[in-house]
Amino acid sequence: MEQGTLVGLILCIVGIFGGVILKGISPVYLFTIPAAFLVVLVGALGACFASNKMEDNKRFGKILSKAFKGGENHDPGETIAQVVSFADRARREGLLALEEDCQNVDDEFLRKGLQMAIDGTDPEQVRDTLTLEVKAMKERHKTGAQMMSQIGVFAPSFGIIGAVLGLIATMAHMEDPELMAHGISAAFVATFWGVFAANGLFLPFGNKLKRLSEEEVHHKTLLIEGILSIQAGANPRVVEDTLLAFLPPQQRLEVMEERKSA
Repeated sequence: MEQGTLVGLILCIVGIFGGVILKGISPVYLFTIPAAFLVVLVGALGACFASNKMEDNKRFGKILSKAFKGGENHDPGETIAQVVSFADRARREGLLALEEDCQNVDDEFLRKGLQMAIDGTDPEQVRDTLTLEVKAMKERHKTGAQMMSQIGVFAPSFGIIGAVLGLIATMAHMEDPELMAHGISAAFVATFWGVFAANGLFLPFGNKLKRLSEEEVHHKTLLIEGILSIQAGANPRVVEDTLLAFLPPQQRLEVMEERKSA
């Protein structure tokens, strides 16, 4: 699990269930009403699926997994060093000298861009093609983030539905005050799970996916500038300075220190 997600979930669980205990409520009791889970989670998931196309719904498992695990971890220092090394070789030996190196590049996006440059594709066409690919990726990511956020929006409403159903069932036992008290408390368990699922899980997951998408777009934008600089035969030092400009000041200093020590 991605560290930010793990720390956030732990803090959320400690805060909420710590408060539950301080209020004199047994946390176990919240898990003893299966109808609440059924109404809230299955209901909200169903509403989300009804809001999206089936091909998007089939990706739900992968989307949820990405929210937990995080996206690809790109080392900016390593990426910049790799691009600068390509720029250095291309400037000394020509673009065709990168043909063999290109096949060994792990990053599919970088490999595709380099291959287009090596093949003599017009620089504007290279930029347009790669930019279009980034735009398509953003749309895919947007759909995944929206699905998580949609569940977060629907869950509290289904929590209210669960509470209403619980109260309806409780009204059948008006002659027994003890059963009524138990039924009323059980009815509000669904409301609890609806609000918790929304604000403790799915809305944060939606925000996490948006952040991961922004990082991936930033990484690919950096690569586009690097590829075009290589194609233009720019000085490796200029290429490095250009790519370092994409990084925040502190991270830029760290990368520069790493490259100096290397």
